[in-house]
Amino acid sequence: MWRSAGLAGDAQKAETKEEFVKVKRRDLERLTTEVMQLRDFLPKIVNGDILGTFQKLDAIESNLEKKEEEIEQLRMDCEHFRARLETAQADCMREKKEKLDLRQQLNEAKQQLLQQAEYCTEMGAAVCTLLWGVSSNEEAVKSILGGSKAVKFFTITAQTMESFVKSLSEDMKQQDLDSEENQFVLALAGIVTNVAALACGREFLVSSSRELLDTMMHLLGDMKPGLCNKFKVLMLMSLYNVSINMKGLKYISESPGFIPLLWWLLNGAS
Repeated sequence: MWRSAGLAGDAQKAETKEEFVKVKRRDLERLTTEVMQLRDFLPKIVNGDILGTFQKLDAIESNLEKKEEEIEQLRMDCEHFRARLETAQADCMREKKEKLDLRQQLNEAKQQLLQQAEYCTEMGAAVCTLLWGVSSNEEAVKSILGGSKAVKFFTITAQTMESFVKSLSEDMKQQDLDSEENQFVLALAGIVTNVAALACGREFLVSSSRELLDTMMHLLGDMKPGLCNKFKVLMLMSLYNVSINMKGLKYISESPGFIPLLWWLLNGAS
């Protein structure tokens, strides 16, 4: 126990023992003077530089924070616009697909419409050609005119003739007219001619189908010379037959421009 206590006391003395350094008075005074000078001048020099540096640092940090906020905002805007772009691209692709589908449906519908038009033209040409032959019989004509669709039939006839003539182009050749459409119109004109050849038919046309008479007179003046001569002849024969009827002659002769047109046609224009 005594040995241990002695060791502890020696350690305590070593810890509390102060050490001294010998310095000359002159050096101490000079050191003291320098310390005093540093204490006076250092705050003036260091504080200004440090203050300016801290202010610059604060400004830089503030600008850095603003830049970071701006970058974050730009990043968010970029994400937003990217999402809108992706949505727009998806919508564009969907619309493009829809347009392609609609175009395909439209082409199919056009093809179907063309096929139906061709079928109707062929059917009309066949039926009207048969009706043209039947209309040479007086009883058959009376039966036709006595039906409820007679007026409608001659109205459609006028519209079909007008549509056909409008479709004729300046450079159309004769072989282009050897078609179902041409046969269809010729058959219609032949039916009108046969109907007008009968007294009851002339009376019906003058009384109920003046639109058809006006259309034929108008078309004769519009058609290109040298084309559809048979069609022109049939229309002229129809108008001639109608003129046998007194009311028919009066109506045709009073139509503006018909007499000059007739003179022009008779002098070889067709």
